[in-house]
Amino acid sequence: MISNVEPQPAAVSGPADQSGCALGTPFTSKATKVLLCGSGELGKEVVIELQRYGAEVIAVDAYAHAPAMQVADRAHVISMLDGEALRQVIESEKPDLVVPEVEAIATDTLALLETEGLTRIIPTARATQLTMNREGIRRLAAEELGLKTSPYRFAETEQEYRSAIEEVGIPCVIKPIMSSSGKGQSVVKRAADVDAAWHYAQDGGRAGKGKVIVEGFIDFDYEITQLTVRHAGGTSFCDPIGHVQVDGDYRESWQPQPMSEIALGNAREYARAITENLGGFGIFGVELFIKGDEVYFSEVSPRPHDTGMVTMISQDLSQFALHARAILGLPIPNIHQHGPSASSVILVEGTSREVAFGNLGEALNEPDTQLRLFGKPEVKGKRRMGVAVARGKTLEEARAKAVRASSAVTVEL
Repeated sequence: MISNVEPQPAAVSGPADQSGCALGTPFTSKATKVLLCGSGELGKEVVIELQRYGAEVIAVDAYAHAPAMQVADRAHVISMLDGEALRQVIESEKPDLVVPEVEAIATDTLALLETEGLTRIIPTARATQLTMNREGIRRLAAEELGLKTSPYRFAETEQEYRSAIEEVGIPCVIKPIMSSSGKGQSVVKRAADVDAAWHYAQDGGRAGKGKVIVEGFIDFDYEITQLTVRHAGGTSFCDPIGHVQVDGDYRESWQPQPMSEIALGNAREYARAITENLGGFGIFGVELFIKGDEVYFSEVSPRPHDTGMVTMISQDLSQFALHARAILGLPIPNIHQHGPSASSVILVEGTSREVAFGNLGEALNEPDTQLRLFGKPEVKGKRRMGVAVARGKTLEEARAKAVRASSAVTVEL
């Protein structure tokens, strides 16, 4: 299948089109330097794709030996919520582009650096500020753009939180306004859950204790990620990705998610509306709930999406390759989808700094099956440490194959 490409050069803002210009060579005065804020498994794949074009990549994160640091040209360990420390790194490295990969970043500092003309933030500093705070992006989508969403309230104190639950009703979902991968997120199914959900949200926020969003339930049929690429030639869409989440964190994804033409069209209208408003170049993971042909906006990430790891086997250009091309100002051709594909995560539970994986031969025994072991240096509690991706003749076959592969991997702690 081929992605939809809608030329709209006048509506696209971001770095100048570099398709006619040379990209520099690493470690020279002409190097094209990219600084990655956040160095997880998604960032690791972005680094690899950027280096295919000779970019010099600097990885930054709050801990040493993070996955992207293992393949980057060099790395810095700082708290990215520390605006002064972040500024010092960016001023010393002088990158052409700063690419956020996580939520826990001093976005106000990035905005100042962009205003001062010291670097370019991907996709834009404004997009980074809005999307890394659930309040900002929800108010933009629902109150400014008029997109349908679940009912919601924001609460900064426990008293406000309890009032919000009374207004929204039970059951409801509680999330810190800054968090990812389900951290701090829980479902209030009955009155007895209210206290625990508040404290869990306060402990799980990326920036510490603070404001939460209380979301009412939507009776949806399924949820999708609509990967949307803004680039020099317009906007391109990947085929929709379906996924399963447990405790707010993804466990499986598949592509293409079956849906009606009307629902797909509505989903892409929503994705176009939110990404055009955010501006800039790069890939966006737009999360949507689907009920029949109706679409409800959930969230958007201005970067590769964890559910999009399926594109490493499902497409000729993965989401990471598309992101690299777009932010470098390079053209995005029609995206070829290889057919029914799926991913299944390798979730490890325990405590160890000496994680080892076994039975890989069995995991890779079936054709059209691949593994990615992320190389995370430590597990403490539950952590996504790898993913299996697979293709099949049908989605059911692809999903079963991916689950068999991920389940076959053994873990030594």
